[in-house]
Amino acid sequence: MMNRMTPVVKNLLIINGVVFLATLIIGSNLINYLALYYPGSEYFRPYQFVTHMFMHSNSNFFHIIFNMYALWLFGTAIENTWGGQRFLFYYLFTGLGAAALHTFVNFIVFSGMASNIAAFQDEPSIEMFKQFVDSNKSYFNHSVYDFINRWSMSPDDPVYIYQALNNMHGIYQNAINIPTVGASGAVYGILLAFGMMYPDARLMLLIPPMPVKAKWLVIGLAVIALVLGIFQPGSRIAHFAHLGGMLFGYLLIWYWIIKARRWG
Repeated sequence: MMNRMTPVVKNLLIINGVVFLATLIIGSNLINYLALYYPGSEYFRPYQFVTHMFMHSNSNFFHIIFNMYALWLFGTAIENTWGGQRFLFYYLFTGLGAAALHTFVNFIVFSGMASNIAAFQDEPSIEMFKQFVDSNKSYFNHSVYDFINRWSMSPDDPVYIYQALNNMHGIYQNAINIPTVGASGAVYGILLAFGMMYPDARLMLLIPPMPVKAKWLVIGLAVIALVLGIFQPGSRIAHFAHLGGMLFGYLLIWYWIIKARRWG
């Protein structure tokens, strides 16, 4: 099914590779421009919905290796079947869909954080602050619990209340300024397409080393992304972006199927 490397896959690999090298050389300055930031962040620009798909973490080499390997392995087979134009459209569509779902989930999370901050500002209490910390552990340093212990000795001290409110605002700003990079959303869309087109193709897993049919691999990855997205909020891995790539890929493929049946 792979045959030789196809043109669109080849160009995508080159673009991702060039941008990764540029990120290694330029560093955070390039990330601030091209990574995807939450729309409430001062670093957000609309074009980032596209550019983030061609960037990868310069601190995790395996991030780009996995994505590019999967793009080559599964994308080549799909492009050979669909042709370059349809494959490229699908790739970009699923990447944008992944970013859209990721941003929507962040909107829900960050809106909840903002509401909790407003409620604390109206009626500050140690219990409310601790609840905020427990709900957003991934954004807090563990030393905040030392602060809570000190505050509990003087619960009505306005200095501690002021510091707690500043901490909450600071954590909110840090959270919305976390950038998202990577082709993972589009790659997961490609995995979904491969599983739908070749459901019984047998693939060899690395961990554990065992064969599995493509359809079960895709279902397993979707379940893992959903579970981790729900139970690991604030994770530096954009699990809902992975799920979004699969979801929008599924919808687009079924749209094409229905359209072909209607006009076939």
